[in-house]
Amino acid sequence: MNRLKIIYTAALALISIQAIAQTDKATTAKIVEAKTYTFVARSATPLNIQDISAVMSRMPGAMQGGTINLNESYYEIKVTPDSVVAFLPYYGRSFTAPIGQNEGGVKFTSKKFEYKSKKGKKRGWDILIQTIDAKENYRLALNIGDEGYATLSLNSNAKQSITYQGYLKENEVKKD
Repeated sequence: MNRLKIIYTAALALISIQAIAQTDKATTAKIVEAKTYTFVARSATPLNIQDISAVMSRMPGAMQGGTINLNESYYEIKVTPDSVVAFLPYYGRSFTAPIGQNEGGVKFTSKKFEYKSKKGKKRGWDILIQTIDAKENYRLALNIGDEGYATLSLNSNAKQSITYQGYLKENEVKKD
């Protein structure tokens, strides 16, 4: 009985965290139209799932499957009218090796980029961002639902494609 209470409490906590993560329709519309939002990645799905699963099965905990849970909430892409800043993990095949130890993943700050946004056919938004001044040319395709849940497809000229699932949140206002 005690074990059942623990499982029930854990499930309730996870559901509560997911409910907090989403934004309402008005907030989502406001931040998307203003180009002032942060995409927070909650999971990643690499393109070449078989290779990733083979590597992951050899690690402690033996994770299987194609989706990798990102338990931390600091993997994100911050969009403002004048910049796009990315800090995401990368799982997959890279065609160029990073020079330094801290250069792995998808990390860039772009001040020159193309931004195209259109309202979805039924609901939500489809956004395309292409970096011009980043070290690698990134193409980010965001599909955003009315409640703020989003899917990000990331393409690069030096890496295989990867997809992230997550949600949008308002950018934090800096207090001076």
